[in-house]
Amino acid sequence: ATGKIKCNTRELTDCYSLMDYFLKYFLFLCNLVFTVLGLVVLGLGIWGLSSKESFAQEKIGTIGTDPMLILLTLGFLLTLLCLTGCVGALRENCCLLKMFSVIVLVLITIQVLFAIVAYTVQDQIEGYLRSGMLAAMAGYQDDLDLRFITDEIQLGLQCLGYDLYYNCSAPGVLACGVPSTCCVDPLENGTVWNSQCGVRAQVMDEFTAQSVIFLGGCLGGISRWIEQHEGLIGTVGVVVFGVQILAVFIATRLLENIHRHKAHA
Repeated sequence: ATGKIKCNTRELTDCYSLMDYFLKYFLFLCNLVFTVLGLVVLGLGIWGLSSKESFAQEKIGTIGTDPMLILLTLGFLLTLLCLTGCVGALRENCCLLKMFSVIVLVLITIQVLFAIVAYTVQDQIEGYLRSGMLAAMAGYQDDLDLRFITDEIQLGLQCLGYDLYYNCSAPGVLACGVPSTCCVDPLENGTVWNSQCGVRAQVMDEFTAQSVIFLGGCLGGISRWIEQHEGLIGTVGVVVFGVQILAVFIATRLLENIHRHKAHA
């Protein structure tokens, strides 16, 4: 009977060892995937800044307000965090695993607080979106990043910004016009992009204008898009949150396993 008990105990120990090995390499592979993702985001940020010559001496002073800097920073931090998890799991390094766990726990706390604040001020979100759209309209001509983002929103949602783009007293053919991305059919003959399809659209009567440009505002379009995809947004949020919880659990389990092995050594 004693031998049987010892055998079962040994089998149980082997089972836990296999589980620990699985968790170790699972954490390593997950962090490796996100490390690659972080490097891609980091590369996009560097490419964006370089393509606009933001590192040039005459532009270096404004690099702090460049949206591409956000991509670069996010990519760098994500890569650094996931590399910490990768090396910590693979080398069973307690210091790196503790650092990884603490940072992820801080991120989880920030996300929970953000969700609480967002729920508290949900009635004011429309006002924040309106302010953002107005800022985008104001900087449409001067900021290439804002123009790109605004154009993508207008094309994707088939909408017309939030306010007037080109003042009617402005010089040139674009006076009283709207960007071509607001046009119902911006392609001339179905092949060539007509950048002046929105010229003088603001002085047209509503019946004529609706056949040339989209009249619905982007603020309403964004709100409708969120309502239509709230299930998907919620699912993605839950999955991302769950992955972070799982990462902390696995890292904690690995730390316990490392300490237990050191105690028996």
